Amino acid sequence: MTIKEKIALLPHSPGVYRYYDSEGNVIYVGKAKDLHKRVAQYFVPPERLTRKTALMVSKIADVQYSVVDTESDALLLENNLIKQYKPKYNILLKDSKTYPWICVSADDYPKVFMTRRVVRDGSRYFGPYSNVMHARNMLELFSSLYPLRTCNLKITSDAILKRKFRPCLNFHIGKCRGCCIGAISQKEYNSNIEEIVRLLKGGGQEMIRHYRELMMDSAESMDFEQANIYKEKMQSLEKHYSKSLIMNTTTGSLDVFSLVFDSGEAFGNFMRLHDGAIIQSLNLGFKMNIEEEQSAVLGMFIAEIQSKFGVLSREIVVPFLPDVEIENVTFRIPVRGDKLALLELSAKNAKEMRFNALRQREHTDPDDFKMKVMAELRDALGMKELPRHIECFDNSNIQGTNPVASCVVFRDAVPSKKDYRHFNIKTVVGANDYASMKEVVNRRYSRMLSEDPDDLPQLVVIDGGKGQLAFAFEALAELGLTDRLTVIGLAKRLEEVIRVGDPYPLFIDRNSQALKVLQRIRDEAHRFGITHHRNRRSKAQISSALRGIKGVGERTEQRLILHYGSVARIAAASEEDIAGLVGPQLAKRIKEELSPEEK
Repeated sequence: MTIKEKIALLPHSPGVYRYYDSEGNVIYVGKAKDLHKRVAQYFVPPERLTRKTALMVSKIADVQYSVVDTESDALLLENNLIKQYKPKYNILLKDSKTYPWICVSADDYPKVFMTRRVVRDGSRYFGPYSNVMHARNMLELFSSLYPLRTCNLKITSDAILKRKFRPCLNFHIGKCRGCCIGAISQKEYNSNIEEIVRLLKGGGQEMIRHYRELMMDSAESMDFEQANIYKEKMQSLEKHYSKSLIMNTTTGSLDVFSLVFDSGEAFGNFMRLHDGAIIQSLNLGFKMNIEEEQSAVLGMFIAEIQSKFGVLSREIVVPFLPDVEIENVTFRIPVRGDKLALLELSAKNAKEMRFNALRQREHTDPDDFKMKVMAELRDALGMKELPRHIECFDNSNIQGTNPVASCVVFRDAVPSKKDYRHFNIKTVVGANDYASMKEVVNRRYSRMLSEDPDDLPQLVVIDGGKGQLAFAFEALAELGLTDRLTVIGLAKRLEEVIRVGDPYPLFIDRNSQALKVLQRIRDEAHRFGITHHRNRRSKAQISSALRGIKGVGERTEQRLILHYGSVARIAAASEEDIAGLVGPQLAKRIKEELSPEEK
């Protein structure tokens, strides 16, 4: 039976399909609300598919499927099969590190500790925590509220009756209630454990109210010592949860998903809230081996979280709808208010994960990192090709004196210092940054067109605002280059990108590597131009002091400066010393000009 014949027999039911290659390997696993319609979408003329999808379809030798009852079941089955087969063309989880959990052991007197291994021995596990410090802060809170045991003793009722154990130092300093010697009953100890479990499940506000009621009851019965104990526990909880309380406590339980996409990769953040406090947070990365719809990636992300945490909240905040419907779950796309703020916070975490992944790649795979940065810059500016060759111009002058300009060059996102150029302004008089910018841009690319027209940059950056950009664009237009390269301005005040013909500036994410490249090349152009301008000013000051003396030319000036180091030292030297370098007549004239009191 051919593949097309198999497709014709596929049912119009929800399920999961699997594609096999000629060697019998699973190369793709997918889910569908309607198996027949979904699978048939792949077997169309190749020109209607993306390049990577067409390549995958060309390798399909067989199709198998499994029918399930609901879309939710299909989502979970798809996720499990991807983990089992690791198909070549599926979205793959990139984050392989082991996250910590908080474990409540299955002992008569349970321990509460952090672990990275989940052992199915009856213990209860809460997490995972993407931030280790969050897990440790929780343990510190429990330790301050409930003096729990930390030892590894096998404490049972028989062992306590037989007095097998002696109390440790923690008991004597008040950090343990001494369950090993029966100083606290099993019922009282386990009541503390259940309160901890309630806190781990997100019942912080409930516990605060509970301790407030106990405090008031103890105060009414004149038991002020016990009332103070409840007050301290209540204040500890309020202090802890005030750090993570970010929205109205009447919201109840809520899950938040966000995704950031970056050329074949996706970075996601999940947050779970209860009573307004974040009780769980997790970052995950995905690698997309074929072009996937964003809704499909979000569906995969939700399935992975469901497999890790179990039941999802009844309300889920998302940036867009996933490609799956889940029974008893409502997806919301907020447009304002607290839930939008939560979605933005989640997206901020996802962007931070993406930023850290790029920074790590900068050291582990610098070539790939450079390509990613250039692709990010291309997408941010709406360019058609990668900006592998970037040039940046900057003007420097002080009240119109010694006007100069600089051009720095970046190739593959790194400086190419051998290509840096200085320009002394020739045709502009006074402090006219606009005309100066037009002159240097015209001179730079007129020469490049005559010498090496194939080496033109893809991107030209002008250090300045709309005025400088307009004059630079005018110079490029006169040379017929406006269709061959992209030119932008980078303003210093808000780091906004100015584009020709666009009345609104473009603001690139401040944490993005794209903006950092633009800032770096702008700062490098400024540094390079200032250095040249400073040198010109120094030469001009020397020239004004020595070149005005009759008989002192460039070579004589250089000889004197090299010997004495400065004009002040020349003025302080004796006429006889100077005569040894330039002759007695010129030495006398120099002394007269530099020492007015001797005139």
